[in-house]
Amino acid sequence: MPALSGLADFDPQKDIPSLEGKVIFITGGTAGLGAQYVKAFAQHNPAHIYFSGRNAEAAESLISQIQQIAPSVSMTFVKMDLSSLVSVKNASRLFTSDRLDILVCNAGIMDHPPALSVDGFEIHFATNHLGHSMLIRKLLPTLLATVKKPGADVRIVILTSVGWRVRPSDGVTYNTLKTKQENGLASLYRYGQSKLANLVYAKELARRYPGITTVSVHPGTVATDLVLKLRPLQRRIVYISQFVQGKRVLTEAEGALNPLWAAAGADKKRLENGGYYEPVGVLGKLDAVATDVKFARQLWEYTQEVLDKSE
Repeated sequence: MPALSGLADFDPQKDIPSLEGKVIFITGGTAGLGAQYVKAFAQHNPAHIYFSGRNAEAAESLISQIQQIAPSVSMTFVKMDLSSLVSVKNASRLFTSDRLDILVCNAGIMDHPPALSVDGFEIHFATNHLGHSMLIRKLLPTLLATVKKPGADVRIVILTSVGWRVRPSDGVTYNTLKTKQENGLASLYRYGQSKLANLVYAKELARRYPGITTVSVHPGTVATDLVLKLRPLQRRIVYISQFVQGKRVLTEAEGALNPLWAAAGADKKRLENGGYYEPVGVLGKLDAVATDVKFARQLWEYTQEVLDKSE
């Protein structure tokens, strides 16, 4: 089988340094890639791991597993529905630490049936972008306070996807974001539009808060529920497209490598603040829209206006 490109020899167990004293927050941490991050980080002795999700039973199971391998690591499950800005805002109050060293915005949806969030936005954009933006806003004061601490290395890692390329020509169709976007080509663009927003928002965060290292990462095409629960024809297309490109669908452990590398494995000096990384540790090629500062500013301003109305 084809190997992963880039840092194929990256081993989280050996190459992530001690995380002693550090506090970590992971969204979508109860299963899939998120649970892989929790397990990997726990082996390096962080002070506390917060992880969010909607399944309390899965969270209890994961905490039990971590207690077996790293009993000294404190953990807090934060029940959160990222598609609801009120849920995110309320859940963020459960974060009570005075520091936050690593924030991994991992959770997301793909190929969801046409729908609106409770706040009235297209469901992919609401969940993948707006929900994480609200969480970042709420945690930002702690992130910035941590930057000032001795030896700080504060990072935000936002998961995107190569799917960002399949989106409207102008990037985001703002005038239809309060619809299900199910007409014409819009249905093909919903996911890609949200993933472009993830990528560009990371760049804008890096510009506005340079003391925090913020990057976006594509984990690869991974055999998580996002792929495994696709309709049979779509799932087959995914596997065939990977084969045609000389790639393959990755295991969850392999899919976790690029985000883990960006969050803790890479030396801070090696990371390009605002960079977009493909597996593993490879700076991805971006087009004119993804690198357009004016577009990034427009996305930022639109997002802040939405968040302001939900405060």
